[in-house]
Amino acid sequence: MRSLRRMALAVLAAVLLPVAVAGTAEADSYRFWGYYQWADGEWAFAPTGPADTTPEDGAIEGWRFAVGGESATRFPRTGDVFEEICGGAAAEDSEKRVAVVIDYGTPEDAPEGDEPPAPRGECAVVADDASGSDVLAAVAQARFGDGGLMCGIDGYPSSDCGGPVDGPAPTDDETAVELVLPSDGETSDDPTDDAEATDPANAADADDDGGSQLALGIAAAAVVLIGIAAVWRMRRSPGT
Repeated sequence: MRSLRRMALAVLAAVLLPVAVAGTAEADSYRFWGYYQWADGEWAFAPTGPADTTPEDGAIEGWRFAVGGESATRFPRTGDVFEEICGGAAAEDSEKRVAVVIDYGTPEDAPEGDEPPAPRGECAVVADDASGSDVLAAVAQARFGDGGLMCGIDGYPSSDCGGPVDGPAPTDDETAVELVLPSDGETSDDPTDDAEATDPANAADADDDGGSQLALGIAAAAVVLIGIAAVWRMRRSPGT
């Protein structure tokens, strides 16, 4: 039994150590879609990924595409815009209203060949138990990569999926942007039909390539450990 435990730990270390090292390789900054929530009068990183988050009625969810680093946090460039976005929306007893801010960033944040659309806001009227992923799917088309990494929203960026960027991150001037809103108070209450956007694995809390690599490493280690456990059970079975 002890030998099997030692073997399992050795396998786990062998699988995860290279992934962890690769995920923490030094880089000045990273380009990624960040997931944020408005709370206590300011934007903050969401504590969990959108698939594991259930926004309340009246919440403001934010997505910001930017180049950022340890010394440069790039939040959505708005204040409290719930009334501006959802003030004219109505929800039934089993529904909630969630304001969604999508900030595509600045030209300095854009991958080569791409130009960021104007930041926009939209009100998602969704079921009470809808997750952050469901909320986003109600108002936008999302593109996910391996391990649930958010790669694009509304086709932006066109092909890039985040990653390290040479040089320091740009800095914002803290000036709030004017959001493009749907005309005539339109709201979205139907999730997009895009299969990628409704993938249950969407948007695990991974803001860089290291997150998806680590998830794949853990999955591989789990498969190996399951095999080891099966061998151990066979050895304990009568007649073996």
